[in-house]
Amino acid sequence: MTKIIAFANQKGGVGKTTTAINIGASLAAIKKKVLLIDLDSQGNAGTGLGFVRASHRQSVYGVIMGTANAADNILSTAVQGMHIMPSTMALAGAEVDLLDIDNREYRLRDALKPILEHYDYVLLDCPPALGFLTLNALTTANFVIIPLQCEFYALEGINHLINSIKEIKNKWNPNLDILGVLLTMYDKRYALTRAVEEDVRNTFGDKVFKTVIPRNVRVSEAPSHGKPALFYDFNSAGAQAYLRVATEVVQKLEKEVL
Repeated sequence: MTKIIAFANQKGGVGKTTTAINIGASLAAIKKKVLLIDLDSQGNAGTGLGFVRASHRQSVYGVIMGTANAADNILSTAVQGMHIMPSTMALAGAEVDLLDIDNREYRLRDALKPILEHYDYVLLDCPPALGFLTLNALTTANFVIIPLQCEFYALEGINHLINSIKEIKNKWNPNLDILGVLLTMYDKRYALTRAVEEDVRNTFGDKVFKTVIPRNVRVSEAPSHGKPALFYDFNSAGAQAYLRVATEVVQKLEKEVL
């Protein structure tokens, strides 16, 4: 059965796209078939995998709006076994366009049904907002990964997000669960980082991934070269951390099945 994972946090700059790309590449490296869907109009997931936005017509926008089918809007990436459904600037208007459409909460879920059988994992890179696009991701997903930067307001923001996830689970998607909280841009030199980690682990227990993603220049450089960190510098601390997180993802999902 296809596992559908949304990467969500209403705060920007916490590493959602970087995490989605690198977990996707890590899963593809262990021979899983992966589809990454870019639900952010900035289109950073496509850029991070080497696509120039103006060079392709494919977009998740038409898929959500019902004017195009999913299969025609998927591109192969340089990572074997990993595909992407990119975004375009048209997606910036989706929040308004969805207001007057029937069944607006389930547009993405319904559009993806014909292609799910072709993938082991579908990864949904959400925009930094809790609007209709994120709602569509969370009504489609089985699981949520919450990337969390270790900073002062982290716990306040995550509690708001978790309450929203609970509401969506109750109203629209009873199959939705939080797979884990992932600490990103981790710098153990700072007392604040260590303090936030302690608070998050005390609050969420084993929902927090054991692996943390270090602040790492190679991870930051990789998108400008259109590559996941794994293929830009395999031996870098960031790439190795994402490989370990992907292993944890697989292990967590195996426990969910049992």
